[in-house]
Amino acid sequence: MHGTYLRYELLRNVRNWRFILFSLAYPVVLYFVVTSPQRHATFDGVAFPLYFMAGMAAVGTMIAVISSGARIAVDRSAGWTRQLRITPLTARDYLGAKVACGFLMALLVIVLVSLSGTALGVSLSADEWLTMIGLMLVGLIPIAVLGILLGHLVTPDSLAPAVGGTIMLFALLGGAYGFLIAKSGPMFDVIKALPSYWLVQAGKTAVAGGTWPAEAWIVIAVWTAVLVPLATFVYTRDTSRV
Repeated sequence: MHGTYLRYELLRNVRNWRFILFSLAYPVVLYFVVTSPQRHATFDGVAFPLYFMAGMAAVGTMIAVISSGARIAVDRSAGWTRQLRITPLTARDYLGAKVACGFLMALLVIVLVSLSGTALGVSLSADEWLTMIGLMLVGLIPIAVLGILLGHLVTPDSLAPAVGGTIMLFALLGGAYGFLIAKSGPMFDVIKALPSYWLVQAGKTAVAGGTWPAEAWIVIAVWTAVLVPLATFVYTRDTSRV
C-alpha cells in the first residue's frame, strides 16, 4: 500500500505543471541567466558558478520538500485524508510518502542544477559531489518537516503565499541568490542559525574536502527536534477532529 501511494504522489507531482516550473525550471533558468556572465567570478572564497549552483539547488530542493508536505492542506480541504483513514494506509505511511516524494523530487532538482553547473565549468570529484549532495539531503530534513507542519496549519487559500514566503525568506537570508545580507555581527548569527544557510554552504564545504562544522549539525538537529513534535501535535489535533 505504501509503494502504491508513493507512486500516486509522484504522478501527482509530475502532472502539476506549476510544481515542475518552480521547482525544476526556475532554479535552472535563473542559474544560467545569472551565472553565464559571471562564470569566472568568485564569491565567498569559491568560484561563483559553484556557489550559485549550490544556491539554486537549495532553492529548488526547498520548493520540492516544502510543497510536498504543504499539499496536505489541499488533501484536508478536499476530504482526501478522511478517505485515506478508512484504508489500510497508516498515518506513518501517509506522511512518509509525502517526505519520500519530496526528497525524490529534490534529488531530481540537484541532478538538473548540477548538470547546469557542469555545463558552466563546475568540476568536482566524485567524493566532492557525494559530499555536497549528502549534506544537502541532511539539511533538508527539518525543512521537509516544516512543510508537513504548514500543511496542517494553513488553508488551501493561504497555501501559496505561506509556502512562497517561507521559501523566499529562507533563500534570501541563506544567501542562495548570490549575496549575504550580513557577513558578521548579530544578523550573521541569525543567518547561520537557518538550515538554508548550510544548504548553500554545502558546495563550499565539498570543495574544502571536509564536512559541515559542529555548528551546522547543531542547527539542523535543533530545527528538527523542535519541528517534529510540533508537526506531530498538529497532525494528532487534526486527526482527533475527524
